[in-house]
Amino acid sequence: MTNPERERVASFGRPEDGLIEASPWYLWGPYLSERAWGTVREDYSGGGTAWEAFPHDHARSRAYRWSEDGLGGISDAGQRLCFALTMWNGQDPILKERIFGLTGNEGNHGEDAKEYWWYLDATPSHSWMRWRYHYPQRAFPYERLVSENRRRGREEPEFELLDTGVFDDDRFWIVEADYAKADPNDVRVRLRVTNAGPEAATLHMLPTMWFRNTWSWEQGSARPRLAPAGEDAIGVEHDGIGRLVLQAAPGPDGELPTQVYCENETNAERLFGSPSTTPFPKDGINDHVVHGAATVNPAREGTKAAFWYALEVPAGETVELSLRLAPEVRRDAFGPGFEQVLDERRAEADAFYADLAPAGTSAEDAMIMRQGFAGMIWGKQFYHYDVDRWLVGDPEQPPPPPGRQAGRNAGWRHLDASDIMSMPDPWEYPWFAAWDSAFHAVALAHLDPAFAKYQLILLCREWFQHPNGAIPAYEWAFEDLNPPVQAWAALQVYDIDGRRDIAFLTRVFSKLVLNFTWWVNREDADGNNLFEGGFLGLDNIGPIDRSHLPPGYTLEQSDATAWMAFYCLNLLEMARELSEHNPALDDLVIKFLEHFAQISEAMRAKDLWNEDDGFYYDMLRTPDGAGVPLRVRSMVGIIPLFATKALREDDFHRVRRLCKSFADIPDHHVVTTTEGDRYVGVGVAANGRVRRILPHLFDENSFLSPYGLRALSRWHAEHPFTVELPGWTATVGYEPAESTTGMFGGNSNWRGPMWVPLNYLVLRTLEDYDAHLGDGVKMEYPTGSGEKHSAGEIAEDLRQRMLSLYRRGEDGRRPAFGWVDKLQHNPHWRDNLLFFEYFHADNGAGLGATHQTGWTGLLAELVARPSARLEGRRTGRWETHR
Repeated sequence: MTNPERERVASFGRPEDGLIEASPWYLWGPYLSERAWGTVREDYSGGGTAWEAFPHDHARSRAYRWSEDGLGGISDAGQRLCFALTMWNGQDPILKERIFGLTGNEGNHGEDAKEYWWYLDATPSHSWMRWRYHYPQRAFPYERLVSENRRRGREEPEFELLDTGVFDDDRFWIVEADYAKADPNDVRVRLRVTNAGPEAATLHMLPTMWFRNTWSWEQGSARPRLAPAGEDAIGVEHDGIGRLVLQAAPGPDGELPTQVYCENETNAERLFGSPSTTPFPKDGINDHVVHGAATVNPAREGTKAAFWYALEVPAGETVELSLRLAPEVRRDAFGPGFEQVLDERRAEADAFYADLAPAGTSAEDAMIMRQGFAGMIWGKQFYHYDVDRWLVGDPEQPPPPPGRQAGRNAGWRHLDASDIMSMPDPWEYPWFAAWDSAFHAVALAHLDPAFAKYQLILLCREWFQHPNGAIPAYEWAFEDLNPPVQAWAALQVYDIDGRRDIAFLTRVFSKLVLNFTWWVNREDADGNNLFEGGFLGLDNIGPIDRSHLPPGYTLEQSDATAWMAFYCLNLLEMARELSEHNPALDDLVIKFLEHFAQISEAMRAKDLWNEDDGFYYDMLRTPDGAGVPLRVRSMVGIIPLFATKALREDDFHRVRRLCKSFADIPDHHVVTTTEGDRYVGVGVAANGRVRRILPHLFDENSFLSPYGLRALSRWHAEHPFTVELPGWTATVGYEPAESTTGMFGGNSNWRGPMWVPLNYLVLRTLEDYDAHLGDGVKMEYPTGSGEKHSAGEIAEDLRQRMLSLYRRGEDGRRPAFGWVDKLQHNPHWRDNLLFFEYFHADNGAGLGATHQTGWTGLLAELVARPSARLEGRRTGRWETHR
């Protein structure tokens, strides 16, 4: 049976040499973010107040500088031309052009999108994509959402759109967009509009096309043009993409839609009280449709245009609209061939995902996998940010305040991005985050290995990686640190892709060696192989802000140090693999084993291990050098388990003879010795310590929850940890849901909830153990049960727990949807999956960002690659020297 989508993906070249050169299928994609307002890139304030500098209220009227946003939209890979959906229910004060949500300062738990939309399907070539949105028929409660959430404290839950009653009696519209490409330059769009309410209603649909504003920032830059190409088509003229047309079919009444035009220019009069450059600014279509204002161009031309349909839809009925973006107008644009392409592309998507699902995959798991991967694809966004230009300002615009020159990201003037990147969430996190990207790449490798490799290489390119070797963390503070998981992810991608792309491994290895050296030189303040690192993406996991310590204090971090040991071992494996092709790299094998031995011994000797508790902790050093152990039982103390590697026994002894520090590595860094193939495992936490840590990890009153592993032990519910320092006291207690602290904006919580990425690493580590220990070594699981299981059996149980978040149980509920009745039982809602940022550790309810498909998309990867042992494969660290 042929698989056309798989054949397309297999033909893709290397995107790092040019996305469109890699494949013309990349030209059009879901690269349009759901939010561009409130981002660092659009913040030109003196104090770095991004949310307030460009709020939602400005978005409809103010031209963006760096990117664009829209509902369920697409753009070309350079985001020169955008297409998205606009709608109006006749009740709202503004058109619905973008997703609304609370800013980080308005929400009682940080920024929070207050709408319901889903990424239902997508293929990696974007030959087929589906998007869905539920739009109230009553007036959208903008003010109530802001005021009620602002009133609530951190101890209370977020006030959601469903809580307002605006969807009662099913008075809402279901808007679905299907995209199908006949070829890379011919995009078919089918819109389905369903009136879910009890009576007939009218919806105004305005499929909208516009150019990203590039002409306002560059002197002499050419202005592109949109103008009619007939009564059923809008013509596109742009120097970069040539001539195109967006053609529209008649509506259900047989009438062609009205064409309306304005400019993608700021309405300066509305926002700033100064004259606008045009009488038809960016919000011109909005003001014309909602208020009847004369703000659309009667000459029917501009840089933003829409087809305006007024749809009268009976209760329970569905109407369809058809559009086509192509090089030229065609008389038969919407003949039988139009639907045929849509049907073929959907069938190809069915075949593609059927091939990804292992034999025996249940329908529930297949749906989790497909929607999870769809979200990964819809999370591919255009990212544009020239830091030097952003700091200095544009020649045609007022200069930014002088204080910006020493403010946010001022040390990253070399960073100049204009790329397609995998982002954590197209609304809440429409920018990259370094360790998120690594997890994304592992999942994306199943769909599009070339693009997965591109993501890992991209952050190491000269215009991202700092000249000193640092990798940028995330947009709000490039200088912050994320865990160094890129080498691990590169090995995973290399393995998933068949262990054949030596060029990729060589390229990423050389860059990561620079980054490793930066860590050693910059994050080991005392040169004692104990690393600081700061918050490392775990936000408020500790009692204190780990990135901003009191003067004179340092923090020797269990997790930062273990991550570096983990980094050593993954670079070691890369070097060992590459040395098969270049023996000179044997020296680097020795180098990383030496460094691993030094880090491991430092963790043992410097009191990060607590013998009484059988656990690793951070150590806070006071100005006089005294150590204060932060005895918080959290994932910080579990991460040392990841720093484990198996070596063939003959290699182990050979390297031990050649090395100096490694030659003296004591037995407490030997994990185990296996029979058969004769492997020796080395690790930060060797046999005795592993046996002490695992009972904590597998205890249902500690870390083990029904849905995976908690970020912090439930033991702290009864035993909160408090540390007293001069002038202040800090406490950590078990919080299984949203954060009650304002640390890091209060918009995430590592003090109890279940997070997928670290659960995933624990699961894969257990599989690694199992690959070499097999059934010969059993552990009690759960702790206190008296039942003994192999590491592989425990890994499989963790997989089942994690996937149960989204499986419908015997009670008909999906735990991730909590007790929200519409999400659980209403047929319009219940099978549309939202991939949450993290989960309530005790009941599984989804929390945080609602479309954090990035690393929660690893659940899809767990379906596609369920068990390395069952598949007869060794993955990741264990693969070396089979």
